[in-house]
Parts: sequence; C-alpha cells; structure tokens
Amino acid sequence: MVRKLDDAQRAALFARFPEWTHEPVRDGITRRFRFDDFAQAFGFMASVAIIAEKMDHHPEWSNVYNRVDILLTTHDAEGLSERDVALAEAIEALL
Repeated sequence: MVRKLDDAQRAALFARFPEWTHEPVRDGITRRFRFDDFAQAFGFMASVAIIAEKMDHHPEWSNVYNRVDILLTTHDAEGLSERDVALAEAIEALL
C-alpha cells in the first residue's frame, strides 16, 4: 500500500525541489518547464515517459509548443507519496 507523505516528508520535498509547487485540490506537485522549441519539449516528454513507465508511475501533463506542465500525485494514496518524490527527482536529473 502506498502512503501519503507526512508533514516532515512534505517539507523536505519542497525544500529539495523549490521549483515545484503544491497543488492543494489534487494534493500534488506541479512544475512548468520551458524549452527552446517544440522538439526539445517533446524530447523531454519522451525521456520522462520512459522513466515513468519503468517506475510504473505516470505524470499528468500537457504540452503547448515549448512548454510542458507536469502534475505529480499518487491516485492510490489520494495525494503525494514517495512515488511522486522519486519521479520528481528523476525528472530533475534530466535537466
């Protein structure tokens, strides 16, 4: 069973990844990424997709030209979990 992050884990998450913001309605984290063009944005999404598939934890996202918006939340936990932390860490490593 996947558990929600406790208060200390949440504080550590936001201290570690200040570019990510809390989305309270979904109890998730969001970040907007901007690239030079559509090809770079799409390439980034393809790289994230490969990682997400291996982790069996998939982002909610959208892409408009050079922008990629990502929301991470864990449906099974009804909010933020360690799975979101791990995926955010992997996404950040791509940059």
